[in-house]
Amino acid sequence: MRFLLLFFTFYIFSDVSDYIEKTKSKYDQLALDLWDYAEMGYLETRSSKAMIDILIDEGFSIKDGVAGIPTAFIAEYNNGGPIIGVLAEFDALPGLSQSTNPYRDSLGGDAGHACGHNLFGAASVHAAVAIKEYLKETNQKGTIRLYGTPAEEGGSGKVYIARDGYFDDVDIVLHWHPDDLNKSHFSSSNGNKSARFTFKGISAHAAGAPQNGRSALDGVEAMNMMVNMMREHMDEEARIHYVITKGGLAPNVVPEEAQVYYYVRHPKVDGVVELFERVVKAAEGAARGTETKLEYEVMHGNYPLMPNRVLSEMINTELLKLGGISYNEEEMAYARELYKTLLNPSREIGSQEQIQPLRFSAGKGSTDVGDVSWKVPTSGVRIATWVPGTSSHSWQAVAAGGTSIGTKGANLAAKALANSAIKLLENPEIIKMAWDEHLDRVGDHDYQALLGDREPPLDYRK
Repeated sequence: MRFLLLFFTFYIFSDVSDYIEKTKSKYDQLALDLWDYAEMGYLETRSSKAMIDILIDEGFSIKDGVAGIPTAFIAEYNNGGPIIGVLAEFDALPGLSQSTNPYRDSLGGDAGHACGHNLFGAASVHAAVAIKEYLKETNQKGTIRLYGTPAEEGGSGKVYIARDGYFDDVDIVLHWHPDDLNKSHFSSSNGNKSARFTFKGISAHAAGAPQNGRSALDGVEAMNMMVNMMREHMDEEARIHYVITKGGLAPNVVPEEAQVYYYVRHPKVDGVVELFERVVKAAEGAARGTETKLEYEVMHGNYPLMPNRVLSEMINTELLKLGGISYNEEEMAYARELYKTLLNPSREIGSQEQIQPLRFSAGKGSTDVGDVSWKVPTSGVRIATWVPGTSSHSWQAVAAGGTSIGTKGANLAAKALANSAIKLLENPEIIKMAWDEHLDRVGDHDYQALLGDREPPLDYRK
């Protein structure tokens, strides 16, 4: 009889989907609260506190202010055994309005959750709590550690946490990301490095005494011209983009100061370093040619994602057990209205019900999860929290992420993460196999953060 009771307990808690389903209203509300706060990188004080408050109530110990970042935290429930880390993001993007309307709303706003990090954060917290419940009920040896990681969007929050050694004792890291499809996250990405290049010139009357001026804007434009010519002579997979953040205030005044903000991307770490150095040389040449002075500040830097087939295959198995997402009548009507606004959508409504086949993909974007993945075997899922065909960083992503379409996806993500973590704890040989693959892929590479020894740019969104 005792054996049967033990077996029954083990069976129930080896899949925590029912627990997540029963408790979803609490975490749906957390996701919508984070959506409403829409706080940008390193400014996520309300969002961070909302997550921490729930985790404290659920019995987690909290370490806040991690890596010198006020909104970064680590929440842990320790029952010995392997340490499973779960990543949680919660920053919004600038310049996007907050509206759930399925049409382009004129409602203004400073920031919006166009990458779905409100869902990311809430679902990861939900998964961590579900794993804690499993550990508590079964007394399975294992530790769940939730990493609250701010400023993924251009702030490299995880890089500072990784650089300061907070992942050094972790066995496996799991993460997820909102998307318009469902799949195991078996992919690489571009690494990237960014900097603000500031040119200082001499102001003068643009008509009365132009010979006495030296235009900082000329420095910016000369740099941009040289970098644009460089595009012909760089690897096809590489990407360079920029915005002029300061160009002067009046046409009749020679600009004394101008600034351009650059992103440099490449699928290899060494490629990022080399391409960035070429961009710096272009800036130095532009300053010399325009007789201006140059200063530049490295803003962030991310390693490319290191894939792990062992983890991705295991997670794919768990995701296939769960299946995709079905819309109710109201959600279907909403999705159809929003779908009309999409430009050349690559997917059709209905595809959110499917799990995409496990295939390796080389992503063009970048993420600070990359640095974590070079230190610890890392994988996860991408889940359809947006109407199929929706692009990230769009108003359509903001809209769906504040509705039940978004929270349904977040619930699926929580189940996939929690069940995958439990699978690892119950089958430690998978952890060993993942590490064997990880060490083989990393080789003898000595990890050095691409952003160097700079402190977190806590004011980069102010």
